[in-house]
Amino acid sequence: MVAASLIAAATTAIGQVAAARASDVRDESFFIERVYPVLQAVQCERCHSDNGVASGTLLEFPDPDADEARIEAFGLSMIDLVDPGDPLQSLLLTKPTRRIDHTGGRRIRPDSDEEALLLDWVTYLAGLTEDEVRQAREKIARAEPTGLETLTVRRLTHSQYNHTVRDLLGDLSQPANGFPKEDFINGFRNQVEGQGVSPLQAEAYGKAAERLALAAFRGGDHHGLIPRQPESPTDAEAAEEFVRRFGLRAFRRPLDGDEVGRYREMFLREAGRTQDFHRGASIVIETMLQSPYFLFRIEGGADGPNADYEVASRLSYLLWDTMPSDELFRAAAEGELSTPGRVEGVARRLLDDPRARSAMDEFLAQWLRFDRVLDATKDRRRFREYNAEVAAAMVEETRLLFNELAWNDRDFREIFTADYTFVSSELARLYDLTTPESEFAKVSYPPDSGRSGVLGHGSFLVATSNPAETSPTARGLFVRNHFLGQEVPPPPAGVDTNLPVVTEAAPMTNRERLAVHLNSESCASCHRLIDPIGLGFEQYNAIGAYQETLSLQFRGGRGDSDRGRGSSPIELEIDTSGYIQGIEDSSFSTPKELGLLLAESETCQRSIAKQFFRYAFGRQETANDQAVIDGLYAKFRASGFRFRELIVALVTSELFLQRGAD
Repeated sequence: MVAASLIAAATTAIGQVAAARASDVRDESFFIERVYPVLQAVQCERCHSDNGVASGTLLEFPDPDADEARIEAFGLSMIDLVDPGDPLQSLLLTKPTRRIDHTGGRRIRPDSDEEALLLDWVTYLAGLTEDEVRQAREKIARAEPTGLETLTVRRLTHSQYNHTVRDLLGDLSQPANGFPKEDFINGFRNQVEGQGVSPLQAEAYGKAAERLALAAFRGGDHHGLIPRQPESPTDAEAAEEFVRRFGLRAFRRPLDGDEVGRYREMFLREAGRTQDFHRGASIVIETMLQSPYFLFRIEGGADGPNADYEVASRLSYLLWDTMPSDELFRAAAEGELSTPGRVEGVARRLLDDPRARSAMDEFLAQWLRFDRVLDATKDRRRFREYNAEVAAAMVEETRLLFNELAWNDRDFREIFTADYTFVSSELARLYDLTTPESEFAKVSYPPDSGRSGVLGHGSFLVATSNPAETSPTARGLFVRNHFLGQEVPPPPAGVDTNLPVVTEAAPMTNRERLAVHLNSESCASCHRLIDPIGLGFEQYNAIGAYQETLSLQFRGGRGDSDRGRGSSPIELEIDTSGYIQGIEDSSFSTPKELGLLLAESETCQRSIAKQFFRYAFGRQETANDQAVIDGLYAKFRASGFRFRELIVALVTSELFLQRGAD
């Protein structure tokens, strides 16, 4: 009765405020000038965006750089969250004030000035006539993004650089391994946002070009770089033929007349000075390897003179992680890459080549952050069985599952639900599985196993753990980011993220320690999104082995005769119940149960398409890309979730080709 009275009093109070202030709203400019800044200030867009945890709701904020027309349309679109019959019960008002349950917590304090402004807007929308509503919906439709994003300049990744000089020069030294480390942005290392060239990077390119050029003709032309035998060190025709042929392959397009002339003169000057034809070729190689046309993939667009060559490069660097082959250059020269239908045929031939597997391994390694596994350090006192060989075996296990699904055209959702795996004898012991007949042979999980798919792999469990213990927060965050494609805001500045210290006098499970996050609303709103997911993995320790209970070992003091080994371990029961906030009926208690939930989740299925989109185009998707992603997802689903078909759908999309359909 007391609660009901309080709700009634609050409803009366805000109703009186609404009546007093409704006249303040005359048109949509009120939303732009007064309401939208309030919603931005309380960071609603962090969840209510295409990649936010509330992406599946009716409320989706426009891009940060949206123009005034788009923001105005967004304000009008909130009409779907307003109850015309009882504006005070509108979701647009009751959710952010948390008068009803709200995943994002309380964003606007009840009875505040901010709530009053929001109430003004709710009242305005609720009072629109049918004709005004129709006009509002027309305005919303006109503001929807149209057209395609343009392709951008992209630098060769370190992996692509190594593979390109291998195929261009026959060089296997992998010089890019010594370049400055690439940063992960949007989950990948190939994002345009992080592809600037620092002075250190430029210096590395220069040194690599010099070494590669010197090595190109060491001991002769072993790799057939010179098209024909020159008649003299300064054979101009032979020099020009080399410049044209090598330039085509290095720049991935034919050179224009001015370029041919400049490089030919450079060639002949050096060859004349040294009386060595190879030295002339070497100086051209060194110069071309430092050119932006080699280091970057520069797009001229569908109307440019080299459109088909650009398509060839896009295909080759995505599907093979290297420069186009002679066959692809020929296809570009003969106009075989001018329509989606022709590109599909070429793409399917490329995907049948073993190089496609290697290229998709690169995508997999970045998507699932294999670097975190291979670079992981673990407490040697607790995990003596963990070493670099085991880490490499964990990565190989996941790679083999991916290959089984992608290249045998199986339902890719099995990445989460597979009741089998591929293990070495060491991994079999760690997982307590039957020893495989041969190293990395296929092994089935026991019927009562809680493992399935990548969620049961050491690669995932190790990458999301600390050196000495598991991290439910890291595991939950990984699932949100990499499998659901959702961004969780970072902790507010100055927040203490440390958990209570576990002592022998006060032993605690991670669930008990993480409860401290729920004491603060600023922490709880995000930790409710990630911790309940990660806690479902607590029976798998920091190296991925199953643990029935949590064993806490405390070291003894300096005087302990057993070299600090301390007392007997304290065993605590583990509660592995978890759930995914924002997804109905999502309770689980094992990775296997979570895998089934993810496999059936449209959010997760769409996320796979989004992750591949980001990798393929080197950037995060925008509102203009929505139709493209919808098309990718539709074809992925229609194919029975075959990953190969997702690839084909992307490379034949209008965005990838920058052209219309056949």
